[in-house]
Amino acid sequence: MSLNIKPIGDRVVVEAAPAEEKTASGIFIPDTAKEKPQQGTVVAVGDGKKDEPITVKVGDTVLYSKYGGTEITIDGKEYLMMRESDIYGIL
Repeated sequence: MSLNIKPIGDRVVVEAAPAEEKTASGIFIPDTAKEKPQQGTVVAVGDGKKDEPITVKVGDTVLYSKYGGTEITIDGKEYLMMRESDIYGIL
């Protein structure tokens, strides 16, 4: 997947995973009670800082801060742009 955006510095663009539709026991979750997903797939990365290269790459599935990043819309699709420091780990 290619985007028409190139993040600057240590920024990363992540496509969030869809929110859970039902619980493990099979109960459907209404839209108002769904929690914001905390994992997604990296779709674009910046070049990193001078002394700190970017450690994630396009295609990585990552776990990130619950309230990290800024929501952006590109070609009608929702993404999150965040600093690499908002990412906790690669799954």
